[in-house]
Amino acid sequence: MRHNVAMADNSFDIVSKLDRAEVDNAVTQAAKELAQRFDFKGTGAKVEFKGEMTIELEAETEDRVKAALEVLKEKLVKRGVSLKVLDAGEVRASGRLNKITCQLKEGITQDQAKKLAKLIRDEGPKKVKTQVQGDELRVSSPSRDDLQEVIQLVKDADLDFPVQFVNYR
Repeated sequence: MRHNVAMADNSFDIVSKLDRAEVDNAVTQAAKELAQRFDFKGTGAKVEFKGEMTIELEAETEDRVKAALEVLKEKLVKRGVSLKVLDAGEVRASGRLNKITCQLKEGITQDQAKKLAKLIRDEGPKKVKTQVQGDELRVSSPSRDDLQEVIQLVKDADLDFPVQFVNYR
């Protein structure tokens, strides 16, 4: 008796997720540092959330608001959050304050998923398949070694967005 059952593929998903708790902690720490540091005293420097995916920084001078942005970036990095999730706008004057609005980015766009799929198809092992699923990319192969190779390939790629590998099975 012969069974025509193909071996189940191994797979994982490539995602781009924000660690909200770490981002919140970084903003809180940056706000504390801006309130305490001597070089920010009396400059009106502050950092706060404006909605779910927006962080706003402000200070009385352009150089202080830029310095505040550096403090925020430092705190994000210390908490293991990639700076690729932070899309900082230009400094803009608003009354007597200078402001920088930063958008947080999460999820893999269709274009990014296509780029990843092409990279894997062109440079990865031949038996590997990719499938876009919403804002993530499923990678599957009969071989776990192939999947490990793809993970390394993606880690080594110079992407403009952070990625994590989840649901490995």
